Amino acid sequence: MTMSEESAPRRTRPSMVDVARAAGVAPVTVSRVSNGQSNVDPVTRQRVVESMRALGYRPNSAARALKSGRFNTIGVIMFTLETFGNMRTLGGIAQEAAHANCAVTLIPVSDRTLGRVAGAYDRLSEAAVDGVVIIFEAHLLGEAEFPLPPGVPAVVIDSNTGSGYTVVDTDQAQGARQATEHLLSLGHERVWHIAGPAASFSATHRVDAWQSTLRAAGITPLAPLYGDWTTESGYRHGLTLGRQKNVTAIFAANDQMALGAMRALHELGRRIPADVSVVGFDDMEEAQSFWPPLTTVRQDFTAVGRLSVQKLLRKIARPERDTNDKTTLPTELIIRASTGAPPN
Repeated sequence: MTMSEESAPRRTRPSMVDVARAAGVAPVTVSRVSNGQSNVDPVTRQRVVESMRALGYRPNSAARALKSGRFNTIGVIMFTLETFGNMRTLGGIAQEAAHANCAVTLIPVSDRTLGRVAGAYDRLSEAAVDGVVIIFEAHLLGEAEFPLPPGVPAVVIDSNTGSGYTVVDTDQAQGARQATEHLLSLGHERVWHIAGPAASFSATHRVDAWQSTLRAAGITPLAPLYGDWTTESGYRHGLTLGRQKNVTAIFAANDQMALGAMRALHELGRRIPADVSVVGFDDMEEAQSFWPPLTTVRQDFTAVGRLSVQKLLRKIARPERDTNDKTTLPTELIIRASTGAPPN
């Protein structure tokens, strides 16, 4: 470092007083403008805003939070960023948060245990967040097992919570019924299921609905084949099912596993849908470009994410009116070329 660098004064951030001096107003007027208050003359407001921009002034968010009691930041706890559904849900959360002029603080949790989730919640509780969205994907979240720390509102996505939580989710059972009933309506006498992980709440809901739909039709369901949401697990189970000539209909718990199963069927020489029909779940954009295009169940992850933020912001704004409820969004069966009547 040179002598001139050592002796050069450090640049300091412009203050509210600097802006007031440049705009020819009192500091209290600058404070009103930066806090969005309406009791400032429009001409004066414009002059203050122009001075802020010219000086590069940024309001002190910590000071504003102390004054208002709000940080305008939402925390998100989630297990993984790798799945299609989680990424889309997070995108919906970010969209709605931006619409509400809120930032998002993300804490991924790699270990699916209550201790790790509670620890992540504690970290967010200590951080500058107004509330938390928890994307849990598991069966464990019950009020007795995981009491939420007081003082930080929370909304839970994709878990079997107790009555003490506000929950937003897709109607997983409806989607599985739609998939299974579609295959039965085409004349298939049995529907095999490639399920998601046994620890997943949504996967279990789909298994239960698949089984109950078959039983209602007088069909005894066989055991599901459990995958892990990946194309590789779908491929592995697709090889198992594809080698059985009596298998004519497969319902996979997500589109990635459906894609893996379709690859296995192609390799085994089983035609889709002439020999085997395949239905997925999610309706990811690529599903219409599978070969053949995939019949699947559409769920609106973006809407789930946005609604979770809307509910959280209401809990934050009016805690005295806070009521815990569960909202499920409907699914839609999208019929494409991967399903048809069974072979004669």
